[in-house]
Amino acid sequence: MSRIGVVQLARIAGVSPSTVSRALAGAPGISAGTRARISELAIQHGFRLNQTARAFRRGQTGTIGLVLPLGHGETQHLSDPFFMSIIGHLADALTERGLELLLSRVIPTDGSWLDRILSSGRIDGAIVIGQSNQSDVIERAARAGAPVVVWGAYRPEFSQITVGTDNVEGGRLAGAHLLSRGRRDLLFVGNPQVPEFADRFSGISRTITDAGSVAKIGLLPLDLTAAEAEAGMRAHLASHPAPDGIFAASDVIAIGVIRALVANGHAVPAAVSVVGYDDVSIAQHSQPPLTTIRQDVARGVRHLVDLLLQQLAGETVQSFRMQPELVVRESS
Repeated sequence: MSRIGVVQLARIAGVSPSTVSRALAGAPGISAGTRARISELAIQHGFRLNQTARAFRRGQTGTIGLVLPLGHGETQHLSDPFFMSIIGHLADALTERGLELLLSRVIPTDGSWLDRILSSGRIDGAIVIGQSNQSDVIERAARAGAPVVVWGAYRPEFSQITVGTDNVEGGRLAGAHLLSRGRRDLLFVGNPQVPEFADRFSGISRTITDAGSVAKIGLLPLDLTAAEAEAGMRAHLASHPAPDGIFAASDVIAIGVIRALVANGHAVPAAVSVVGYDDVSIAQHSQPPLTTIRQDVARGVRHLVDLLLQQLAGETVQSFRMQPELVVRESS
């Protein structure tokens, strides 16, 4: 018999996922009849309540905070395709465990924003999406033993538990691909204040260095929205010759860059090859379809949730890094 999740069992029982979790966990406020009916359905369908989630949830809020710090890019919105992908997967993963999600978009004004969120009494722990330029704040909370897991760049010296791709390897893949296309005058577009972006730039820079004197790499530190990337790239092209290869720190930046190139008469990919990062849903529908470095967001989100629940249950956990994948489309 195939196993089902809490969402599927809730649908069968005609109740909410939280009711299923509370009934099977023996929580008060559930009638004996409802508890018995849900228990019987759980047995019939091979459902088992996640024991780690149960262990930490007793006496807790049953709510996980999802925090997006925007210290480096205040204009970035939750509608950003990468954010939307992570939020969607996280909502599904937490619902399947009978947990709630509380979303906070934070523009830091001091170094205590994360402490305030964690001590609010509204959440049991936090998943932080991106370190932005707030690594020190996150690291201080992690060293204090706060229940926090971060989607971001891995550093061996960090106490914070991170999940993400090997961004240096992602940059290496992008650089090797552009060189294989005969591109030699390269440009990295992205803000290196963001640790993930800094690693991506480091990866492509190492590849160019290893190639010897045949190629060079420049840096254009643009922000994260497509509109800002397009405007910044237009300004750059007004005073600089166009490169023949561009590695953008995200797909959204890449799409803005392509718009600026085309508007200035530089055909993609005939004159300029462009590679993005993330493989968000819009990448394959851009014009032209975008070559990119894929992050397995769904897999990463599962690890984010599992690691946080294990932390909250008192277990020792370690950071998790995934291997990136080059997805070749028509932009390169």
